[in-house]
Amino acid sequence: MDLKIKDVAELLSVSETTVRRWLSEGKIPAYRLHHQYRFSRIEIEDWMMSCRLEKEGEGDSLFKEAKSTGSALEKKKKPEESVKKGMSQFNLYRAIHSGQVLDTIDADNKESLIAKTMEAVAEDLSLDPTVISEMLMDRERMMPTALNHGIAVPHTRDFLLKGPKDVIVVVFPKKPIDWGALDQKPVHTLFFLFASNDKRHLNLLAKLAHLSSSDEALEFLSTRPEKQELLEYVREWEAPKT
Repeated sequence: MDLKIKDVAELLSVSETTVRRWLSEGKIPAYRLHHQYRFSRIEIEDWMMSCRLEKEGEGDSLFKEAKSTGSALEKKKKPEESVKKGMSQFNLYRAIHSGQVLDTIDADNKESLIAKTMEAVAEDLSLDPTVISEMLMDRERMMPTALNHGIAVPHTRDFLLKGPKDVIVVVFPKKPIDWGALDQKPVHTLFFLFASNDKRHLNLLAKLAHLSSSDEALEFLSTRPEKQELLEYVREWEAPKT
């Protein structure tokens, strides 16, 4: 799917001016189509993952800028834009609510953890656990989905869910797992992301990147919260700031 500047700005919660600046500085991948910039969902996804993988570097600053400008942008939105924003305001909360929170998965490596998690949740997702496990591993072979600081967001290249519904399965493994993170820290929290289309996928991925850049959120996740406690925290985190 081709994304426009407006789409990318909305998904990352930054201004179109910021996206244009990133383009002029060569910080974000894009291509030209009929003299206009277009963005590939897969390239933007890889760019977000690469930015977030940079330890204490420019990548982190991009996501911090996106988060800090979100509230200012909200004040400038037209009524119809506010309605659209409202539809994605609590999409992270809704996706986690639609999924499960597991804390009993015991695995020694990435492949085992993915397989055991899919065995536990595939039926609820109406998916074949073997097929989805292999698709998740295919994505990991292309680029590890670790976001540093002990967080990972396993997902597939293809969209598997039908209809306007997204699901996030949160896993707190019994012991941290090596996930190939740039900071070399093992993963203690995994957000298995299953979105239904390009824009939902990128928006949720960006939100999880924002969340994992918060020291407060990282400390909270390290407590291995139960589902209701996690939902309450995410709902508060996503709520408009006054």
